[in-house]
Amino acid sequence: MNIIITGASSGVGFEAVFDLLADPKNQVIALARSEDKLARLASINEQLNPGSKLYPIAFDIYSGDYRNGLIPFVTQVFGKVDVLINNAGQLINKPFVELNQTDFEQMMQNNLFSHVKMIQSMLPHFSENAHIVNIGSMGGFQGSVKFPGLISYSASKAALHNLTECLAEELKDQKIKVNCLALGSAQTEMLEKAFPGYEAPVMAFEMGKYIADFALTGHKFFNGKIIPVATTTP
Repeated sequence: MNIIITGASSGVGFEAVFDLLADPKNQVIALARSEDKLARLASINEQLNPGSKLYPIAFDIYSGDYRNGLIPFVTQVFGKVDVLINNAGQLINKPFVELNQTDFEQMMQNNLFSHVKMIQSMLPHFSENAHIVNIGSMGGFQGSVKFPGLISYSASKAALHNLTECLAEELKDQKIKVNCLALGSAQTEMLEKAFPGYEAPVMAFEMGKYIADFALTGHKFFNGKIIPVATTTP
């Protein structure tokens, strides 16, 4: 399969790449903004999956040049895209009374608008029965336990969840499946930065494997679904 994954420089996206490339039939374009972290990804992957087809590209999915940069590369290397994993995102942990408009704009830009740009740009290049996987959060899952300080983050993830449901309906005629994994906490750099000292019940590599497996097979069973991936709901 031809797979694009964003936010591949750390956390669950970083880990998912290794599982995706464990199958030699897969090839992956891994996107992130940090060239140094992508170089580390490539180095570790060569040890784990020697000779696999990994294409790490430093690219800002919100402000990057799709027309003259990313799209020509994708079409040259892949031709068609079978799987898109929209994993990139950011988290702000701040009380509501301290949040400003810039905070909300930053969360929406990184956790919603950037994925919209990616999907719209890739839409003409998807294969039949392609699978779009949006990485959401239990913070944006209706009825789940909510936590102080995560209002702007959770609101942006809830918007991504709704985008998933609506997009799945719009893309039915094109036979493109769209699903969203609402992740619970995993032990990632982003989690540690937002909640110092907190120990998540799931390691990043475990969640990465789950994402990889779902991206490759989930569209056979689901479409337009927001799937909670957590040990407790709510």
